[in-house]
Amino acid sequence: MPRVVEPPNTSYEGTVSVIGAGLKITGDVESSGVIKVEGTVEGNIRGARQLFLGKGGTIRGDLHANEIVLAGTVVGTVSASDRVEIQGSSAVHGDIYTKSIVVLEGAVINGTVRMGDGTQPAYSPDRNSQEAVAYSS
Repeated sequence: MPRVVEPPNTSYEGTVSVIGAGLKITGDVESSGVIKVEGTVEGNIRGARQLFLGKGGTIRGDLHANEIVLAGTVVGTVSASDRVEIQGSSAVHGDIYTKSIVVLEGAVINGTVRMGDGTQPAYSPDRNSQEAVAYSS
C-alpha cells in the first residue's frame, strides 16, 4: 500500500539571506525571512520580516519590510510596517513610511518622513510633476 509522505516544512521566516560585501545584485529581491545587505542591490527588496543594511552597503530601489535597520546608503522609498532605524552612518535619499522611527545623530535623510500606519502613497507622481500625492487609508 502506498504511503503518503508529508512535504518538508517550507517556511523560510527563520532564514537569513546575506548579500556580502563585494557582491552586487541587479534585480528585485523577495524574502519572508531576514535579509542582510553588506554589498550592493540595484532593485527593490520586498516581503522581508527584517532588513539590515550594513555600513558599507548600498541599495538603489524601494524597500518594503516589517522592520528596517539602515547603516548604509539607500536611494529609494523606505516602507516598514513596524519600525525603521537609521543609524549615524546612514544616508537615505527618498521618502520613509513607517509606524515608528529611530534616527541616530549623524544620519542623513533627504526626503519626507510619514508616520502612522506605515502605508505608503497609493499614487506617486514622477519627480517633475506638480500633482498632489493621494495617500491610501
